[in-house]
Amino acid sequence: MKITLLGTGTSMGVPMIACNCAVCRSTDSRDKRTRSSVKIEYDDQTLVVDAGPDFRQQMLASGTQRLSAILFTHEHKDHTAGLDDVRAFNWINREPSHLYGEKRVLDALKREYSYAFKDKDERYPGVPELLLNEIDLNPFVAAGMMVQPLRVFHHKMPVLGFRIEDFSYITDGSLIPDESMEIVRNSKVLVINALRIEPHASHFNLKQALQVIEELKPEKAFLTHISHHMGFHEEVSKTLPPNVFLGYDGLEMEI
Repeated sequence: MKITLLGTGTSMGVPMIACNCAVCRSTDSRDKRTRSSVKIEYDDQTLVVDAGPDFRQQMLASGTQRLSAILFTHEHKDHTAGLDDVRAFNWINREPSHLYGEKRVLDALKREYSYAFKDKDERYPGVPELLLNEIDLNPFVAAGMMVQPLRVFHHKMPVLGFRIEDFSYITDGSLIPDESMEIVRNSKVLVINALRIEPHASHFNLKQALQVIEELKPEKAFLTHISHHMGFHEEVSKTLPPNVFLGYDGLEMEI
């Protein structure tokens, strides 16, 4: 199973012309982060978690030729705003895109992309072809992979994390219930959000993420959903435990 961190950033920290902080002006490519997403490849199947505003850029940068499924953690726009661009894969792969999410999330997608869900005779030619698959906390198969969802809280908002074999992925979390901790425990690789050094209401900060990692004891952990407030990749990396790494866009690993 091949894992690619497509994006490791957040809307709070994407380099913009209005931001003149030192991190956003860094010449280190690892400090240039697009919105958080991950690609998982197994056999000839490809699964992506979330499709934010940078989805098209991430697909091009990673050379993705086939997209079998998209899992959604939640409905915030920094995780769904790039969905329209799956139309390219509809054309290339000659099949609809399979989307997986909780009912609340799928309902939000139907509202935001209502033009893609009109009756066939009313639908504009070339709009995305989307097949919705409602999920809950029970395991399911997507793109030929067994997926175990797990509950995480984004402040008071329930969102999903996922475990696929020995890989676990949690983003936009500020609380992980005990039952979800047990699902993730002893993963070979854990990717978890760490927004910044200072505390935040709806995201783990660095200290909190490291505490979760220490409790769960993965072989390796990578931090994602990183804002410019975290600091420079090179400098922060020196402060981390031996098995913990700052993620960066394009990072690849095999499990």
